Amino acid sequence: MARTRDFETLEQRRRDAATLLRRGVWPAEVARRLGVSRQSVSRWAKTAAEHGRHGLRRAGRVGRTPRLTPAALRRVVRALKAGPEAQGYATGLWNLPRVAKLVETECGVRFGKTRVWQLLRALGWSCQRPTGQARERDEAAIRRWKQVEWPRLKKTLPPKAAPSSSSTSRG
Repeated sequence: MARTRDFETLEQRRRDAATLLRRGVWPAEVARRLGVSRQSVSRWAKTAAEHGRHGLRRAGRVGRTPRLTPAALRRVVRALKAGPEAQGYATGLWNLPRVAKLVETECGVRFGKTRVWQLLRALGWSCQRPTGQARERDEAAIRRWKQVEWPRLKKTLPPKAAPSSSSTSRG
């Protein structure tokens, strides 16, 4: 799971280290005070010597830049909410290949099934199973059958006999 970093705090820690080093504090003591390794302090000292305080600025985002911009994601969400029928599909069911095609059409970005699934999860969508009902289903006929035919066809238990006084006989 990805861990978010507080880049401003990390930058402030590097600046604090540079300030302490300029005051003549030994690198090992700087590391102890800031709770970092001596190697980090040495690396920061070298960077500050080469690039000045500017070199200690925060790095910015970590990892790859997203292939979909926030505006593109909004377009995808709008299209998903409109439903597959709006994209020309016969059924109202989204599946991974359909969503992949939608992303490619809307944003010009091609994703595989795994990435499409990750994207849907990130957008808050989940896997839903459609209810399996026939198109020809007649609710009125089903209700009528349950109320009239089923009670007529249902077997009933014979009346119970009087309980037996014997503990071994089945009653």
